[in-house]
Amino acid sequence: MGWVGALQIMLDEGRTKDWFASPEIRVLGIIAAIGFLCFLIWELTEKNPIVDLKIFRHRGFVGAATTYAVGFGGFFASIVILPLWLQSNMGYTATWAGYATGIMGILAVVSAPFVGKACEKIDPRLIVCSGVLGLAGIMLWRMWEFNPDVTFGQMAWPMLLTGPFMVMFFVPVTGLAMSSVDHDEQANAAGLSNFMRTLAGAFATSLVQSGWSNATRRNEGEIVNAMQHGRAAVEGLVAKGIPLPNARAAMWQLIEGQSLMLATLNMFGVIAICLGFAATIIWLVPKPKGPIDTSGAH
Repeated sequence: MGWVGALQIMLDEGRTKDWFASPEIRVLGIIAAIGFLCFLIWELTEKNPIVDLKIFRHRGFVGAATTYAVGFGGFFASIVILPLWLQSNMGYTATWAGYATGIMGILAVVSAPFVGKACEKIDPRLIVCSGVLGLAGIMLWRMWEFNPDVTFGQMAWPMLLTGPFMVMFFVPVTGLAMSSVDHDEQANAAGLSNFMRTLAGAFATSLVQSGWSNATRRNEGEIVNAMQHGRAAVEGLVAKGIPLPNARAAMWQLIEGQSLMLATLNMFGVIAICLGFAATIIWLVPKPKGPIDTSGAH
């Protein structure tokens, strides 16, 4: 599976090397593409394949695994971008940024048993859909509430309420994927589903950081162009006795902070759209004929 390694390195290094403008990234992309095609041909034609891709004939597995991948990618992107913003724009240390994001585990632990019980009585597709839409709603809440003056408490509440929605998504979706395949295919289905989830997380991490950086630069240009009285503001600071270099630095710091804030809100909007898309995919899964097994959810 050398193509997976090439793809992972490409995703990790692409942002810092300007993606396909770099010969190294282009080579890695070609290796990943050729390796993936060879992998598909081998696994589809081999009599006893290591990874049985015929499992994708099950519509329920495709729907559940794709929902898992897209939803996890969106969720993981938010977990990546939030600490970066807290440390770069809000002055949080890595420890306090961890506190701000880790708080979601409190209600996740409390709600897990109740979600597991609910899956026995309620259509698990509805639970997954509600959980993913809840996560999307949290993203929209952040877009509405977050600003450069947001307090730790204002930021912690959305993270705390993320926990139950996260459980509503993760607990049933794996059970739906497993219930959609034959019993002897479940081990293969679990491996493929987790691989898709991991790959989606890698893509999401790379794309959200690139999108965040690009949006920041774009916002900086727009703010500078819209500042009709920027020069007057700098001159006003100089008139108060602040040296010109310091006045310019203060003005640029203000522009940069606002640009990062807007870029973060832009990413929350993109993530919300991805999560909304994931919430629709789950309805491709046929309704289970009985209770699903949620003991393997993680």
